[in-house]
Amino acid sequence: MNPGYKLSPVEASYSFAFLDEYAKREIRRAILKAISLPGYQVPYASREMPMGRGFGTGGLQVTLSIIGPDDTLKVIDQGSDDSVNAVNLRRFVEMTCPGISTTSNTSEATIIQSRHRIPELPLSEDQVLVLQVPYPDPLVLIEPSEARRKTMHGEKDYSRLLTRLYEDLIRFGEITISHRYPTRINGHYVLDPSPIPRYDIPKLNRSRALILFGAGREKKVYAVPPFTSAEPLAFEDVPFRTEDFRDPKTGERRPCSRCRSTDSFLDEFLDTKGEKIYQCSDSDYCNHRLFRKGSRPEKP
Repeated sequence: MNPGYKLSPVEASYSFAFLDEYAKREIRRAILKAISLPGYQVPYASREMPMGRGFGTGGLQVTLSIIGPDDTLKVIDQGSDDSVNAVNLRRFVEMTCPGISTTSNTSEATIIQSRHRIPELPLSEDQVLVLQVPYPDPLVLIEPSEARRKTMHGEKDYSRLLTRLYEDLIRFGEITISHRYPTRINGHYVLDPSPIPRYDIPKLNRSRALILFGAGREKKVYAVPPFTSAEPLAFEDVPFRTEDFRDPKTGERRPCSRCRSTDSFLDEFLDTKGEKIYQCSDSDYCNHRLFRKGSRPEKP
C-alpha cells in the first residue's frame, strides 16, 4: 500500500461497496495472485461485516471488491434467488452499491454470488462466479496443523486424503462424500470447492467463466481461472460419479415436478400428502424451462 495515497473528498466521505478502498485493493491483489496460482489459497485480511461469519462474508467481500456501477449482480443460495440468505445479501449490495443492477436471470448477470450451487446454464467469458466457502482446505480433516498442510499442498502430497477416500470405499462400498468433494486444479493444488454437490464438480472443469472462492472466517481467497482443468480425486478402477436421481424401482431418471427436466440437480420435498416430490434446485433454470414451454407447471 502506498503510504502517501489519499482518498478524494468524495471517496473519503463514503466508499462505494461498503469496504474502504484500501481493503478492496488488498482483496483484489489477493484475487490476482489466486488467478495466477490456480487452486492456491491466498491469505487476506478479512474484514468485519454487518453479518455473522459463516453467512457468506468471504464471498461478499470478494463481490464488493470487484463489483462496479455497470455490473449486474445475481445472488443465489442453494440454487434459489428467494432464500433468506440470498435476499439479505442482495439487499445489502443494492444498499451499498448505488447504481448497480440486480437480476434473477443467470444469462444477464456479470457477477453471480452463490452459496452451495453452480447455475445449470453454462456461464460465459464475461461472467464471474463467486462462491462462498466455510472451510477452504480439504486437508483440514486429516491434518490439524496449517503449516504442515501448506507443505503437503506444495509437495502435492495428497496420499492421506486418498487413503481417506479408500477407507470410505472399504466401509461403505463407495465414496460417500456428497459435497465439498476434493478437486485437483490445473494438475497441482487440491481445493475444497465449497459445499456444492458432486453434481456441480464437472462444471468447474474448463469453465468459460472465472470462478472465485472467498472464505471470510478462514481469511482465504482462491480461484479457478477460465479454461483450467478441474479433476475430482478418484481411483482408476473406481471412477468419480455424480448423483443420478434414478428411481430404484423403475431405473429411470426422476423428472422435476414443475418443468419435467431430467438433466438438472433436484431437491427433494414432501407434498401436502407427505409424498416425496422432486424439483429443480436452480429456480431460474426451472422458470426458464416453464417459460419456453409456455405452459403451467405440470403435476408429478
